[in-house]
Amino acid sequence: MSERSPGITESLQHPRRSLGNRYRSQAEKFLRISDDDHTNLSWAEQSARQSILHDFTNPDNWRLLVRIKIRIGDAEGVRAVLEDLITVLGRDPNHLSQLNGVDPLESAVSLLEGALKADPLDPDEWWSILGEDDSAIIEFSSRLKGLDVRDSRANILFSRRLERLRANGKEDLFLELSRYLLAQRPNNHEAWGELGRMYERRGEYDQAWLCYDQEQTHFPSSGARDRFKGRMEEELAGRGGRPWKSPGVSDRVEFLDRMRLLSIPASDKSVNESDNGGEDGPADEIAGLRTSGRLPEAFFLARRMAAEGSKDAMDIVEEILEEMEDE
Repeated sequence: MSERSPGITESLQHPRRSLGNRYRSQAEKFLRISDDDHTNLSWAEQSARQSILHDFTNPDNWRLLVRIKIRIGDAEGVRAVLEDLITVLGRDPNHLSQLNGVDPLESAVSLLEGALKADPLDPDEWWSILGEDDSAIIEFSSRLKGLDVRDSRANILFSRRLERLRANGKEDLFLELSRYLLAQRPNNHEAWGELGRMYERRGEYDQAWLCYDQEQTHFPSSGARDRFKGRMEEELAGRGGRPWKSPGVSDRVEFLDRMRLLSIPASDKSVNESDNGGEDGPADEIAGLRTSGRLPEAFFLARRMAAEGSKDAMDIVEEILEEMEDE
């Protein structure tokens, strides 16, 4: 298997608050002096866009870019910013079609503030709203299972929210919902590793191995699966117990099948049900999934083929992994 490390897209979309603040400060400076030189307004817009690129979790970065778009009079640009924010929040950007015929320049600020108030980007602020209300937590859990969080920024945002669940004693729910996030963005090797460590602490060793296996698949140099196997062998040998064995093929296939089902966003369920119904072979089905952009689903199906002994499957897995990194 070839060496792989996080790609440039991944590093850019992971929040960098200091850089985001720096670019926002530049944008504010250019905006202040834009009355004297209209060129500065363009520089302000570029810097504001960079602030979101480096830190999409700061609402002030979004607010500033919308202000600049309004100042320019860029109605389509305002709509694009709102659509991008809605995507980050895991919402359906098509909902903005309800605004057809409405001047986005007049309604942009209220729409932006409404979205940020209902769905704060800051995980601590989000948790303060959710609080200890069990019914709200149940509602959030149900809603998350129907969201499309394939966008890496949305996935990071919801991962941080799940961390608040775990920190407040909701560990079982954290584990359950984390699988939904990883199913739609399986190349998050760090999250797989965290899940593996949690399962290992709980003594659920088969589940731990399956998570470490995913981590090492996406980031081979981590060696997570191999180190875990070594720890298990040492621990059981010290106890004089029977050697631990990694999950068998049937367990791996069952796990991958479950993850594949979870990888299909609710918005794509009808598309999935209307497919060929299994008439094509797995390789043809994977090719169709890749063509339609359903890469997580294709990935888990290819991994299943590999688990079942297909010699060509790991080459396909590698190709899909590269596509997910470039997406």
